[in-house]
Parts: sequence; structure tokens; C-alpha cells
Amino acid sequence: MEPYDYDLLIIGSGPGGQSAALKAAALGKRVGLIERKPYLGGVSLQTGTIPSKALREAAYLASRFAGRGMREAVQARGQVPRDFLSEAVACEKRVIESQESLLLSQLMAAGVTLLPGDAAFYDPCTLTLRRPDGDEIRLRAGIIILATGSRPRRPADVPFDRERVLDSTGILKLQHLPEQLLVVGGGVIACEFATLFAPLGVQVQLVDAHEHVLAYLDSDIQHDLEEQLLDMGIQLYMQTRVERIQREGERVLTSLDNSETLETDILLYALGREPNYASLNLDAAGLTADDHGWVRINENFQTAQRHIYIIGDLAGRPSLASTAMEQGRVAVNHAFAHENAHPAGQLPMAIYTIPELSYVGETERELQERGAAYVVGRARFSETARGQIIGAERGFMKLLVERGSHTILGVHIIGESASELIHVGQMAMNCHATVDVLANSVFNYPTLAQCYKSAAMDCLRQL
Repeated sequence: MEPYDYDLLIIGSGPGGQSAALKAAALGKRVGLIERKPYLGGVSLQTGTIPSKALREAAYLASRFAGRGMREAVQARGQVPRDFLSEAVACEKRVIESQESLLLSQLMAAGVTLLPGDAAFYDPCTLTLRRPDGDEIRLRAGIIILATGSRPRRPADVPFDRERVLDSTGILKLQHLPEQLLVVGGGVIACEFATLFAPLGVQVQLVDAHEHVLAYLDSDIQHDLEEQLLDMGIQLYMQTRVERIQREGERVLTSLDNSETLETDILLYALGREPNYASLNLDAAGLTADDHGWVRINENFQTAQRHIYIIGDLAGRPSLASTAMEQGRVAVNHAFAHENAHPAGQLPMAIYTIPELSYVGETERELQERGAAYVVGRARFSETARGQIIGAERGFMKLLVERGSHTILGVHIIGESASELIHVGQMAMNCHATVDVLANSVFNYPTLAQCYKSAAMDCLRQL
């Protein structure tokens, strides 16, 4: 066998890359982690997940939506100041710095070698690394994992300028709240930013070609979210396309296919993301991207070159930090023939809009398409004592349960703490528990988690 510099080389230090590095190091492997940016954590930590969720938390706490129920007694009144963003960004930076420091400590303690610079394939087992000082070195590894993430899609006909026409990275650099914001898109990123700015007094408009936002969700979840968007004052232009975007002085003019023109301070273009493959020289590795720019992988995240794996955003949907971490673990276990080289089971999805959305398992649409016999159990947050205390007027949970076996097929939640509550349903599904287990469980009182028991009892009444 030819000698290798490393057992494993990973390109990208985001959630997937760091998970793979720590797992391989725990198996006693020689691991090199390559990062081209002067900081660790990738998009998730630096310009995506953590910054946007930190700002979302600040926006939620500063808005009237956190001041219901008993919280009215302590909720600050008055208009959100225009310098709110600059203060929130300062707090956000402290969170990022703390997380980066923790990550660095974990990698160093595990014995992972950090390799700063730009990497590209020289041949299928060799990478050329251009270091920050300009020098180039070549590194060989038996296994290579690509975890370089994705970037916002930036069509040539959209006049991005880093001032008023922005993508999801640029909008996080705003220092002051705009008066008006137009969001182009109806997916996760679009909805998260729309509900981040609207509660702060920004006039938000959202334009999307689909009939409903978050088109892949069940209709009742969609409708509830849309009602809450409207309640925030967000103007929805659904089944509408953008024909032209242009900057005129300090304003952005957006022409729609319904002959209407919208004039705003800031435009956020949030229609999709693209994989970061451009600098990797895939041809030298014997890999080819398809017509949409993606490299095909199998269920083990392997490419056609079996020693090269792709994880995280590069692997396509669902493009979540949590799934990237799991993919890193699975890829390393598979690469080194370790036990547990298979996914952990049902993976939860979370959307950090206001209100939060989260789900695990199948949707009603999917069950209907495959002809499944099922019942739906529902429970509303407002019917629980905790919901009344916090003023949760609209949140709800639904359980999808198979008629014959009582198996839990899906859990869907909209409302406060949905991203936390979903894990009870996820664990139940991964343990193959029936809905009877939830119905017979005892939950702390008062909690929103009691909705599991109420929804389970609703299912059993139907069954």
C-alpha cells in the first residue's frame, strides 16, 4: 500500500466536517481538517444558522409575540429602536466567538490537525493545499470527505450590491432596521427572515411563485403559518413572479408579473442555494457534477470514487446542520468499517420562523399518496395550562398514527419551542413506540409537552 499523510482528509469545518473529524479521531485515525476561511465553523456558525437564529431570538424577545399571557406583566413597551440590529449583532458575535472557541478546543483535544488554506484535487487520493502564505503542498489520504457547504444562489439578472439588494449572507450584516423589506422566495430562509424583521416594525412583503409558503408542508401547517404572517402585517404575493429588480438611488424597484411594481428600502433574494464545488477541481478526482451542479452519491454518502464521500449541504436536501452532523458520523463509520455505519433513524426538521415549525416522519400528503390508513390526533397549546400562562394562542401539535398497528408515522408541531418539543416524538418513533406509549406517559405539569398525551388520547378515541 502507498503511504498516506492522513487516514482522513476533510475539506470544510462546518457541522458535517467537524462531526466527521471528531468521530474519526475517536477511532484513532490521523485526521486533517482543511478550512479556507480564517475561522472555523463554516456557514452554519459564521454566516448562516447560528447568526440568523441568534437574531431571531432577539427579535422574538423584543416583539409583542413574546409578550402575551403572564409575560405581559414584564414585557417592555414602546417601539423597537432603529439601532436594535447593531446591538443584537454585537450579542450575536459573542455567541459565535464562544462557539468557535469551544469547537477549536474540541478539535485540538481530539488531536485533529487543522490545515488552513484552499484545497483542490491533484488526483483521486491527493489534494493540493494552497496555504494563506501562498505556498502549495500536496497531501494524500486514504479517505477524503467533502463538506464545503453551499452558498446563496445569485442569478446574473439580480443586481446584488451588498447595500440594498442582498442575499441571505448580506442581510445579516445590516446595522440598522430598514423601513421596508421585500423578500423574494417562500422557502425556509425567506420565511425565517420575513418573520424575523416583521415583529420589529419593518414593513415586510413576500413574493413567491408557489400557492403557499413552505409548499412541502401539510396544508393545515401552511395555513396556520400564513395566518400568523398576515397577523404580523406581512403582505403576501403568492403565485407571483418577479420580472425585474433594479436599484434607483436609495430605493429598490421590483416589477412583478401582475404588472405591479413594489418599492422598498431593502430586497432579500432567497431563492435557493448552490453547492460549493467550483474550486475543488473535481475532474482530477474522476468526479462529475450533473446538469444541476450536484455530484451523485449513494446511501452511504459515497461518490463513484468509493474513498471520496460527500456530506452536508453538498449532499443536497434537507441541508440542515443536524443532518450534516449525522452524515459525518455515518460516513466515517462506513469508511472505516466501524459499527453503527447507518443513520440513527428518523431525523427531525426545524424551521425557525416566528412561530417555530418542526416535524419528524411523514406528512399527511405522503401518507395519502401511498394509500396509508391513518388517523390524526390533535392538541392545541391554548388548551394546556402552560400555553395559557405564556399566551400561546395558536400553536398546535398533530400526531399521524397508523390504524392497524398504532405506529406513529409522523409528528408535526407549530408554535413556541416546536424545535425542542419534536424530540419526544422523534425518540418515540425511533424506539418503534406506539401511540399508546404516549397516551400512557406522564409529562411534567404544566408543560407544552402535555400536548403529546392529549394528541395521543385523541388518536386512541378514533382508533
